[in-house]
Amino acid sequence: MAERNFTITAETGIHARPATQLVNKASQFESEITLEHKGKAVNLKSIMGVMSLGVGQGAEVTIKAEGSDEEEAIKGIEEVIKEGLGE
Repeated sequence: MAERNFTITAETGIHARPATQLVNKASQFESEITLEHKGKAVNLKSIMGVMSLGVGQGAEVTIKAEGSDEEEAIKGIEEVIKEGLGE
């Protein structure tokens, strides 16, 4: 399992557009990928799951991937997050 922590710095947090970008990127990988926030974990390939977390600015999130391409998945998600969503 690969895992990485991020801080969401975008003023609007993870709203509809960035959530869609994350889901689209996660869907490119075979690994199971989860987004964790405040003790809740959701499938990062589910837009409804991601939106249900209500991740706002300053939030700490953890991305976990498990599967044959887990390292590539984490790197891909990291690229999307660093394109203006967080660090």
